[in-house]
Amino acid sequence: MQTSSAGLQLNAYGTRVYNISESKSRKGDLAEYYAVTWLWDNGYEVFKNAGCNGPVDMIALKDGEITLIDVKSNTTKGCRSKEQKELGVIFLSYDPETRKLRWVDHKE
Repeated sequence: MQTSSAGLQLNAYGTRVYNISESKSRKGDLAEYYAVTWLWDNGYEVFKNAGCNGPVDMIALKDGEITLIDVKSNTTKGCRSKEQKELGVIFLSYDPETRKLRWVDHKE
C-alpha cells in the first residue's frame, strides 16, 4: 500500500483504496442487500430497482400486497419526496452498527 502526495491510500496499481465507510453509495448498497435478505426472512418476494436512481429501491410482494420501498441508513424520520408520498413509498431504515432493519412510521 502506498500513500500519494495528497495523503490518499493507493494500491499497487496506483488506484485509490477506499474505506467502505467513506463511500455513501457503498453504504447504500450494503443496506439494500441486508434489506433484501431481511424481507425474504419475513416472507416477501423482492424485486430490486435495476437502475441507480428513482423513488423506489425495491418492490416487495407478500400475500398479494405490493410494498414500494426506499432503504435508508439510520433514518428515523420520514423525509419522503412528493413523488414518494404520492406513490405510497415506505422507508425501511437500516442501522449499519447493529445491522438491524425497521419500517419507518411516516406521519403525514
